Amino acid sequence: MSEVDFAGADLSGANLSGADLYRANLAGADLSGADLRDALLSRASLAGANLSNANMVEAGLRHANLTGANLTDANISQVEWTGTDLSGAIWVDGTVCDDGSIGRCITAD
Repeated sequence: MSEVDFAGADLSGANLSGADLYRANLAGADLSGADLRDALLSRASLAGANLSNANMVEAGLRHANLTGANLTDANISQVEWTGTDLSGAIWVDGTVCDDGSIGRCITAD
């Protein structure tokens, strides 16, 4: 499914465990409660996506775009964040990542 276009799709609760979503367009998609364990999301666009309560354990998000994404209460254990843009993303604890948050969520607090 690499390079697939699911922009704005309702994928809430979907089982995408182990899926190859390399360069996929998931911008604005609802992935709340989705199972993304071990999914390959490198270079994918998840800008503005709702990932709240998603299971993202060991997902590969290298160089993905998560600007403005909602990660509230997501399980992000062992996620690969190298080069991932988290600017404006809502972090798992509800804080908003500052602009320039690349590879990790940076907050002014």
